[in-house]
This record gives sequence, structure tokens and C-alpha cells, in this order.
Amino acid sequence: MLAVLDLGTNNCRLLIARAVPPDNFRVVDSFSRIVRLGEGVGDSGLLSDAAIDRTLAALKICAQRISRHHVRHVRAIATQAARQAANTGTLIARARAEAGIELNVISPEDEADLAALGCAPLIGRKYQGALIFDIGGGSTEIVWQHKREGRPVKLFSASLPVGVVNLAEQYGAAARTRAGYEAMRAAMHARFAPLAEQMRDFDPQREHLLGTSGTVTTLAAIALKLPRYNRAKVDASWHETSKLLQVTERISRMDVPTLAKIGTIGPERADLMLAGSAIFAVICGLWPSPTLRVADRGLREGMLRQMRDELSARRRRVSA
Repeated sequence: MLAVLDLGTNNCRLLIARAVPPDNFRVVDSFSRIVRLGEGVGDSGLLSDAAIDRTLAALKICAQRISRHHVRHVRAIATQAARQAANTGTLIARARAEAGIELNVISPEDEADLAALGCAPLIGRKYQGALIFDIGGGSTEIVWQHKREGRPVKLFSASLPVGVVNLAEQYGAAARTRAGYEAMRAAMHARFAPLAEQMRDFDPQREHLLGTSGTVTTLAAIALKLPRYNRAKVDASWHETSKLLQVTERISRMDVPTLAKIGTIGPERADLMLAGSAIFAVICGLWPSPTLRVADRGLREGMLRQMRDELSARRRRVSA
């Protein structure tokens, strides 16, 4: 039994699963809560007391679930907000003392690799590779993978310190308007274009986009006309990229109260949707594959695979 916890800039997510040979997992329990750990970090450089308190409340629930299932193998990571803040040590100490959870702040490179590891099984069989992207709360990871002898090989990866939370905070009230959406999209094009220049050999006809994150899964759920979010229908679903871009255009003209009424968005995500959509639209424009696959998986699944492989290697060494 393995437990992995991903504490991001916006969300705290727990996944408890059992490894099923040869290369699968059976989910035993899961938990997700929007904690907005990175709220205000861009301006102050600090995690606020309120954000830490919200996060600790979620971590305590995670600890209870880990204990309930008697899980011995646990890994907990923190990403961009924790990397950026000067007082992350306070969060780590409180998580250890109050929740019994040992948080490990990982590098942008490790974050990109774990996200790609979790999504790699969804690279389409008839394609030679994919551009995997993860639009987070405080950073966006991009990993270009090709298949070699049937296995994915990383050709390029990058992590930019911009995500839905810090981008929305940077633009303030404008981030919830059509004009703000257009301004964010233009700014993100300037940020992401140098990455596309380094990947000029990307073939949009033989390679597809593979997107993960709340933004991408929410856009997919809207495109699928789901009344409320359904992971089973969203995860691994294929889409015409143009259809998802039509969704971004449509919601970019809606105000926050209207977005909040959409069942697959809700009030907790409504004020961040235009920022996420701006990043999404730029990625689809710079890497113009007509086909996009959506993953409701990523960091946590990558952590599970990494833990399983490490434990297997350890057992082999012990038995040798």
C-alpha cells in the first residue's frame, strides 16, 4: 500500500493505492481540497498564516486517512509556492508536528519529470510522441517525449514559474474579464514562445498534446457537456484541440458568477478559469497539434510509479 501527497500552490491532493502487477495501481482512497497555499506569495514572498492554517487542516485529514489504511510507505511533496516562499520552514515544521507528515520541497525539474511519468501511459499508440503539459497553481511544466523501442524518452522539459494562481493575482480584477484574458494570453505567448523555438522539430501531425491539471480537465468536462465532473469520462479522453479552444473562447466572455454556476467549474475555481485558459490557449497555439488527450493524473501517479520501482529495487537487493 502506497500513499502520495501533492501539495501545490492551489490544491492539496492525496492518493492511496495498492500496486497491481505488472504495471497498474488500484486506488484505495483519495482526497482533494483547494487550499490556495500560494495566495499572496507573489507580492509578499511569504506563505500567509491563513494559507498555512487552511493547508494544515487539509494535511490533518490526509494524515487521518493514511492512518486509517495503515499505510507505511508515504511520500509527500510541495511545489512552486513552497519553493518561492521564504517561510516554508514554518509550514514544514507545523506539518511534521501537527499532522505527522514530512513534506519534501521538490525542484521544478523533478516536478516536470514526475508529471510526465504519471501521464506517459496515455501517449497514443499510433503517435510517435507527445507534448505533456501541466498547468499548475504556481508553475507550468512542459515535457516533450518520444517513443523509442516502445518506451517514452524525454527530449526536452521546462518549468515556468507561472500558473493559474499567481497569474490571476498579477492581473487582479482584470483576470476575470475578457480584456484581461486577452492581455494574459499575449503575455503568456511571450513567455512560452522561446520554449517552442527550442522544440522546432515537434511534429503536430505525428505527435499529440497531452494535458493535465484542473484547467485542462475542466475544459474537457465542459466540452463533453457533463453536468458535473466525472473523472471516469474525462481521464484519457481524446479531443479535437480546436473544440477545446472554442470552449476557452466561450468562457472568456463570461463573468465569475456565471462561471461559478457551471457544474464542472463551481465557485472555488471560477475566478481562476480565465488565467488557466489563457495559458492553455497559448500552449495549443505554439504546439498546434489537432489532437489533444486529457489526463486526470500526473504528479501523484508519477510518485506512485517511482515509489513502486524504488521498493521493488530495494527488495531485489535484499534478496540477492
